Amino acid sequence: MTPRDALMRKIHLAFLANGYEGMTMIALAKAADMSRRSLYNYFRDKEEAFRASVRWHNALNIAKGQVAAAAAKAAGGSALDILVAFMDARFGEFRREVSVSPHAVELNDQVFRRCRDILIDVAVAGQERLSEILIELEDAGLVRWRAGYTPAMLAQFFYDAARGVNQTLPPRPAASLPERYREIFAALLGGVAA
Repeated sequence: MTPRDALMRKIHLAFLANGYEGMTMIALAKAADMSRRSLYNYFRDKEEAFRASVRWHNALNIAKGQVAAAAAKAAGGSALDILVAFMDARFGEFRREVSVSPHAVELNDQVFRRCRDILIDVAVAGQERLSEILIELEDAGLVRWRAGYTPAMLAQFFYDAARGVNQTLPPRPAASLPERYREIFAALLGGVAA
């Protein structure tokens, strides 16, 4: 883990423990094991630290999704297994981590209020990675996409479905997310796979 990753992990955990409204730069500095003055070398204020944490954690989870998809493929998994592995590492692990925070609802609200531009950026990046995986699945003969469906279009469908699962109301237990991804992706694959 790089020093930057270590710092971002501490910032991320501090927000999970204290929420956004309950966090201060003094508390963030303490959580990061540095002086407040040192923390200001990285972030000008709490919002910048929060936004950096959201960007960092989403990029980390996209990378984890790619690793999980590769592991599922190497283990002989089906296209469905590979998609579920990607999305569960990309979205499910984070949802399980956040769901135990007493500040989960507030943090979710703050992310959508303060980080919409970041959410769009990481959605585009994640969908590009998933599009590459979808191409690999077809190249490996694990699936054949119906005419008229591009990998980019399908990546958007699968991402939209996964985000929908994560925001389902009433909320689903975080432990049930892989099962729900599997159900929804199986239905999607039935419609788009030849």
